[in-house]
This record gives sequence, structure tokens and C-alpha cells, in this order.
Amino acid sequence: MMTEADTCRKYVLPKLYTAGWNDDQISEQKTFTDGRIVITGDKCFRKKQKRSDYLLKYRRGFTLAVIEAKSVYKTPGDGLQQAKEYAEILGLKFAYSTNGKGIIEHDFITGKDTDLEDFPTPDELWVRLSQSESILPEVTERLLTPCNTLPGKTLRYYQEIAINRAIKAVLQNKNRILLTLATGTGKTYIAFQIIWKLWHTRWNRTGEHRHPKVLYLADRNVLIDDPKDKTFAPFGDARWRIQGEPVKSREIYFSTYQAIAKDERRPGLYKQYPRSFFDLILVDECHRGSAKDESNWREILEYFEPAYQIGMTATPLREDNRDTYRYFGNPVYIYSLRQGIEDGFLAPYRVHRIVPNVDATGWRPTRGELDKYGREIPDGIYGTNEFERVVSLKARTEAVAKHLTGFLMKTDRFAKTIVFCVDQEHAEDMRKALNNGNLDIAQQHPDYVCRVVSEEGSVGRGYLDKFMEIETKTPVILTTSQLLTTGIDAPTCKNIVLFKVINSMVDFKQIIGRGTRVRDDYGKLYFTILDYTGSATRLFADPEFDGEPAMITEEEIDQNGNIIAETTEELPENGSTEETESTVHDPPMSDDSEGMPRKYYVHGGSVEIVADIVYELDSQGKRLDVIKYTDYTARELRSMYTSAADFYPKWSNADQRQQILSILKDKGITFEQLAEATKQYNADPFDLLCHVAYNAPLRTRRERAERVLKEKKDFFEKFGDEARHILNEVLDKYIDYGIEQLTDMNIFKIPPISRYGNLMEISGLFGGPTALRNSLEELQNLIYSN
Repeated sequence: MMTEADTCRKYVLPKLYTAGWNDDQISEQKTFTDGRIVITGDKCFRKKQKRSDYLLKYRRGFTLAVIEAKSVYKTPGDGLQQAKEYAEILGLKFAYSTNGKGIIEHDFITGKDTDLEDFPTPDELWVRLSQSESILPEVTERLLTPCNTLPGKTLRYYQEIAINRAIKAVLQNKNRILLTLATGTGKTYIAFQIIWKLWHTRWNRTGEHRHPKVLYLADRNVLIDDPKDKTFAPFGDARWRIQGEPVKSREIYFSTYQAIAKDERRPGLYKQYPRSFFDLILVDECHRGSAKDESNWREILEYFEPAYQIGMTATPLREDNRDTYRYFGNPVYIYSLRQGIEDGFLAPYRVHRIVPNVDATGWRPTRGELDKYGREIPDGIYGTNEFERVVSLKARTEAVAKHLTGFLMKTDRFAKTIVFCVDQEHAEDMRKALNNGNLDIAQQHPDYVCRVVSEEGSVGRGYLDKFMEIETKTPVILTTSQLLTTGIDAPTCKNIVLFKVINSMVDFKQIIGRGTRVRDDYGKLYFTILDYTGSATRLFADPEFDGEPAMITEEEIDQNGNIIAETTEELPENGSTEETESTVHDPPMSDDSEGMPRKYYVHGGSVEIVADIVYELDSQGKRLDVIKYTDYTARELRSMYTSAADFYPKWSNADQRQQILSILKDKGITFEQLAEATKQYNADPFDLLCHVAYNAPLRTRRERAERVLKEKKDFFEKFGDEARHILNEVLDKYIDYGIEQLTDMNIFKIPPISRYGNLMEISGLFGGPTALRNSLEELQNLIYSN
């Protein structure tokens, strides 16, 4: 019987060649996602990648259609649903399903399904697409010009879509364009390719035969210097960083708003360029810069109104960034955090919600209590929002530092970590507390913990550069306030620590975006958010948030940062166990004139950590309520099998058992993690699953093995002495390590079984390899016979 591969080779490819498609246009068995990363306990694995049988490209970098092929004995339409699903993901208008003989086409332009005998030619599909999308012949070559192929860089499918849609919008005279792509998806690389294609084809506003003048604009030096020096290096001397003078002899310009904006001392360097000087402006992180209605930098974009302007943002439309969408219009393409995690291009994450007792109940000074400067602290109940803004509690900072240190000790003390603090002073206090809590490492690595804030200037930037380097070991922990919220490409960052209240979803997504990059080769497949203020817990509940965590835990810790207890009860959104109304009075303003701080500093007292929560995701990536891992397992297993009686016959079959384990693994459920959650390390997986899901009695693997030896003697009496001894050894391996030992033939290659000879010699004791496998399968059936 012919397989799908036979069908493709004998029927599909010849039909494609006959229709005029060549090998450069046909991508066979094309994988276009990396496979979602699933976290199970302390391990990770990837789900199956999405792979099409064929992708058809009109030119390199411009895909037109997807084909799903099925075996010749199936119907032509058996693969159509999958082809349509893939086409929607890939942004394609044509999907085909074939069994090699018949072909069914789904046209997303008309919505029509059509039976075909032959595939359309490349030119036929291009004409249909270009007519439907009003792509005029005079812009076709510019749109179809290939991207720059950088060594070791290949375009991901969503990058190709974003580039082509932005280019098409420019060529169709849309002068305000928006791209919305999650942090970590390569917006800088997309921007480079957009500029490269327009520059290479000499597109410009006026239609002259020249390269365009392009301005790449952002609000931070790191967002300008890194792209200019690295990603945009192929432009060579065409690049120029605007600083201090209005150089006009280059073609690709880079600048921060601050470098060209007006202020109290300068009229604005941007005004020294003619309004029509730039053909194209790309605005990175546009939601945070000049697109805001109230922004002082908005006038820069308005001044260069004739230029085509492309905004790039990581945040979908919300109330707090509505002006960005009002200025640029609806996005021509959106690639969300959720989709990036589902595709396996972005890292999923766990969230630990840790609650200091003063955050849970509020902190109130004693009557007449003075801070360290001798000032009386106004009476009132101070909560999380006031800490480090109005009242600085040294004990709280030290308790959190100790808890974080304990977390790193349990996981990885050299896992790169960013700690977001309330302000620069708080960042320094936290740096000091973390340094003093890790003296054994700080003695060998003085830069183990560093502060990176604007006050640090070039020194802080130096620490940041080292932190972002993949190969560098230190610095490991950076404390900051606002400086690292965006533009930090640290692919090995494994921990994001929230020690400040975050109210903006835009800011929250930017912050967690510091950890979303994946590096398989460095073991970075997920990251952890440690939330000490309740910000993550509260913002995850926002229905507009689109990238839920894989797990959230909540711990209680004492004043020394030690874990008191673990709970699965969800706290109110502010992380408190009771509502507290702050009656805080603003501190005296006159202290500033005497050089005194505006915050009240409390160095006495003690702080305890009182909670740590875990949130789970189901197999579809949707957030679950805060539940126990065992409850989650029970719910998923009961959704598959309504009772233990229904479950048993499927589990007792070796092949079906592997399918069950695979399905559970895809849902993030493993026996190892379940055994850890229940502390039942010696239970058989079947018994443990039935106990959790159906309240069945627990039996250990030893109990099952001993019952087989006692009640199934006739099975063993069929074999000779040596074969019986081997089966006993196999049962011992099952007792020690689990049911997998009965299906893994490598068990016969290690002591004590290997002393009976090699695999062929051992097989001979049972009557040959087939008889050996049948004997092992029978032994498995006996183990689960009741």
C-alpha cells in the first residue's frame, strides 16, 4: 500500500512540475513552527512542530499556497481542513489537499472549494492574488524583491508576513503603518528587512532614481546603538547616528527622540532637516514615544509629516495605548505573545506569587514612631503601593532579597535575573541586600549583583552589555527601576522579579518580554516571574492579556525569607488577605531643601513572607484557576476516561499505554511530577492515576510484582531456570524504576541481567527475539491483571 511519501513522489511532484513550479518554488516537508514548550516539573519538552507537505512560493520570501498530501487510497479532501488551518496561520489565500490523483482547492478570497485535476501555475495564482489585493504591475518587482539573507538567519513565517504586508502598504501609498508583534519576535530584524527591500529597489516618495532617506527612531540608546552596529551592518557607510549636528549626506539615519527634540536649551535638531528630507521613518516601541498624544516628541513625527511612517509595538490595542493606534491606524499584521508561545518561538513562564506579611495586612507605625532621620511617621496603614514610594521598610527589602536568594539556591544561582524596583534608590538597597546575602559568590565575583539605572551612566551600560552577552557568567543579577523595561536582548535571562507595583498592561508586557526569548542550546526554554507585589497575578486576570503563565505558585515566608507554607487559595487582586484602606499622608516637602529624603525610612521591625501560589495552563495554553497539580491531573484524566474500569483496558495494552502517556505529557502531566506532588514515589503509575482521578486504593509496584510471583506461578513454570531468573530480575527493575523497564530492551544490556549474555543469547533462552517480546508483554498484562 502506498504511503504519503510514495504519493508525493509519484503523483504530487510530477503534477507540480507539469504546472510550471520549479524546485526553487517548492518547499517540501517544510516545518514552520518550533513546537510549543511544555513545562513538567523541572523538565521541559516540545510538542510536535507544525509541518506542511508543500509550500509554494512565487519568489523567495513570498509564499502563495500550502498543500497537504494524503495517501492515494484516501479521498482528495482528507487533508483540506489541515491545509486551511495552516494557510490561515501562514497568511495564505490558497490551500490544497490531494491524494495524488484528485485535488481540492480552497480559495480564501472567494471562500470557494473547487475540484481540480491539475494545480494552477505560479502566474495564475499570482494574478488572482494581485487582483484581489490591488497589487499593480508597477510595484510587483519591488514587493517581490527577496530579503537580505544574513548568515545563520532564516525568516520565520510571521516575519515574512509582517515584512511583505508592510512593504505592500508602502507601495500602495499607505503612509501610516503599524506592526504589532510580541517582544522577542525579532521586530528589529523585520525593520531591517523592510528598509533593505525598499533601499535595494531604490523606492522613495518622489519616484527619483535614488536610495530612500530613512530615519530609525527610538527613545533609548540601546534601541538605537545595537541595531545600528549589529543588525543594520550590511548597510555599511550608508548608516549614520544623529548626534549633535544635522549630517545630511547619508541614507540610513538612527536617532533617539532626545537627540533631536527641542528642550529648554535647544530649539530642536530635527528642525534643521527639511520637512520632506526623510522618505521613511520607522518608530520602534512607538506606543511609548512620539505617537502618544501628550508626548513632547509627537511634534517630531508631525514635522516630518510627508514621510511614510511605520510604527512597531509589542502591545495590542488597549485604553492606555489607544492614541498609538489612532495615529498609525489598525495593524497590518499582529503576532501575539500567545501565538509566539504556542508556536514555540517564545518561552512560556511560571509565576511565583510571594507575599510579605506587610503587603498582606498593611504596615502601621507605632504611635510617635520616628524614621532613621528622626522624623515622625504620619499615622496610617501603608500598603504595597506606598512601600518605597512613601515608606521604605529595610526589613521588607531584606526579607525579599533572602527569599530570592533561597529561590536561586534551589534552582540555579547563576541564572540571569532582572529585579525591577520602585526607584533608583530602591534598586541600590536591593542590590546591597542581594550582594550581602550571597557573599560566598560575591567574594569570587564582585559583579555578581549590579545596579543598572540612569544614574550609573556608562558604568551601568557596561554591566548591561556583559549581562546580555550569552557567554558571560557575570553579572548574574541586575537591579533596576525603569531602564531595563525595553530594548534588552538577553536571551538567557531566566528570572524576572517584580518588586514594584505595575499598573500598566503595556509596561507589564514590556517587562515580562525581557524573558521570552528561547535559547535551546543554553537550556533556556522557559523563565520564571517572581512577583512580590501582586502585579502579575492581577494583570494575568485581565481578559485582554494573551499569554498566560504555565504555572503560578504562592508561598508564605517569614522575616528571614524562609518559606512557611504553600497554599492553593487565590488571594484578592492586590495580594492581601483583607482589604486595607490607606490613610497615608504625604511626607513633608520642605525636607528636600535641607537635603533630606522625601521617603520615611524605617530600619527596625521584621517582615515575614506569608504566601506563594501556582497557576497552571491547560494543554491549549489557557489559564486555569489556582488548583493543586493532583486536581488538574484528575480533571484531565476524567475528561479522557470516565471511570477506572474504562481506563484499565486501554492502559493494560502496551501500545495504548504509550499513547496515553504521550497525551498526558502534552497536557503537562508526567508520572515523575505526580509522584512528587503526592509523595508516592513507589506507586505504579496506573494506581497513582486511578487514585488521584477515581479515588481508587493505592498499590506499590512491589505489591503488584509480589502478587504476580505468588499467584501466576504457571507463567514462570513455562520457562527454564535461567529465563525464570531473568524474568525475576526484570520484575526487580520494575519495582525500582517503573513500568518502562518492561518495554526497554536496553535493560538486558546492563547488570545483573547482562551476565546471562548478550541480547541474542538472552533471546535464545526464551525461544528467540519474538518470543522474548511476547513474554515481556504477557508479564505486563499479568502485572495489570486486576
